Parts: sequence; C-alpha cells; structure tokens
Amino acid sequence: MDRVAFTLFGLDVMWYGVIISAGLLLGIILSFRECRRIGFKEDNLIDFLLVVVPVGIICARLYYVAFSWDYYSQNLNLGEIINIRNGGLAIHGGIFGGIIAGLIFCRIRKISFFRIIDIIAPSVILAQAIGRWGNFVNQEAYGGPTDLPWGIMIDGVKVHPTFLYESLGNIIIFFFLMWYRKHKRKNEGEVFALYLILYSVVRFFVEGLRTDSLMFLGLRTAQIASIVMFLAGLVIFYILRKYKKDKLDDMSESN
Repeated sequence: MDRVAFTLFGLDVMWYGVIISAGLLLGIILSFRECRRIGFKEDNLIDFLLVVVPVGIICARLYYVAFSWDYYSQNLNLGEIINIRNGGLAIHGGIFGGIIAGLIFCRIRKISFFRIIDIIAPSVILAQAIGRWGNFVNQEAYGGPTDLPWGIMIDGVKVHPTFLYESLGNIIIFFFLMWYRKHKRKNEGEVFALYLILYSVVRFFVEGLRTDSLMFLGLRTAQIASIVMFLAGLVIFYILRKYKKDKLDDMSESN
C-alpha cells in the first residue's frame, strides 16, 4: 500500500498522519459529548487538550528516539529526529508525558485531574485503536512468522499482524470503559485506572509477539512500561475504592 495519502502544495501527506489525526479528532468529539452529558465546562477541556496533546506527541517522539539512539545518534540521521511522517511515535512516551502535563495543568487551573481524565480515557484508547492502522500502512509493528490464516505478508514472510491484535484489544477496552463510565460508582478516576490496567495487559502480551520492539538492557521497554502502568492503575483503583468505603463508613457512623 502506498504510504502517501495525497499531495498538497507539493508536500506528500502520509497515511500514517492522516489515520492518527482521524483517531485524535474522533476522540476529541467523543470527549466533548461526554462533557455535555455530565455538565463539565467545555472550555476547560479545550485548554486541557491544547496543552496535553502537543506535549504527548513530543514525548511520544522523544521516548522513541531515546530508545533508538544508536540509530539517531549517527551523523546522517540527526535530522530525522523531528521527522515523524514515516512513524516513530511511542504511545507510552505520549501517555507518561500527557499525564504529567495534565497533572500540572489541573493543579494550576484548580480542576479535578481525575474528573477530566475520566472524560478522555475512552477517547484515548479509541484513538489508539484507530492509530494502530497507521502501522499497517507503514508495514511496522508486526510480529514473528505464523501459519495462522489471518497472518499478513511482510517481505515475503507471513507474520502476526500485532497491530491488528492491539487494535482489536483496544476497541474491546473502549466499549468496556464506555459502559463502565455510565455505571461506575461516584469515584472519579476509576475509568482512568481501568484504562491503565486493561491497556497494559493487552500491550504486554501483544508486545511479546513483536519483532521491532524498543529495547533497554535486553528487555522490551513497552513491557516494562506496561508493568509500571498496570501496578499504578491497581494502586489508584484500590485507593479510590478504599477512600470511598472509608467515607461511607464515617457517614454511617455519624448518622
């Protein structure tokens, strides 16, 4: 498949960017719908996204470059550090950078981080599910050889379409988070915690099949990051549930 979607004013626009942008746009629209549903001020969401999205993209690139430094440190490749048109965005870098930027933003604006992150968490996983198809166009993020009927041909070899596995897993998580958000307890942050837990499980196992993983000290960085996110999600969920239980116990005793 041709990586170029179309040419505009002499510049090739790549399918990778078009697909990621489409996922991002759809996620933003979904977040605004949730704002209207729960009565959250949309201006706060706009300001939040204007900070978090650019920071997330920059951090996604920096993460990828940092763990591919043997390649980018070469004199002939330094100019490619800012070239993301052909791929090279690591979602874990975007998640970590976005969370930090979001925490700082919410602290300054005195907005509940957990409330706004619950609004966008399903949108994020949906955008990830759509964005993975950019990897298909670029013929990247695939696994090792397989005889399974849904394998795809890469350089004459039938391999696992790991981008597809993750995309399908993310779609399942999306629908679950959408359901949970409507039926959850009143604890803000639970949807975010479940996003961390569920995505980490999917990514950990899918990453084990990939052949192009970023590595650190002989370990797959995505699996390390997934373990960290999984544990963080468990801790956040436990604390939120314990806080609510203690609060309810105090109220019952006072009555």
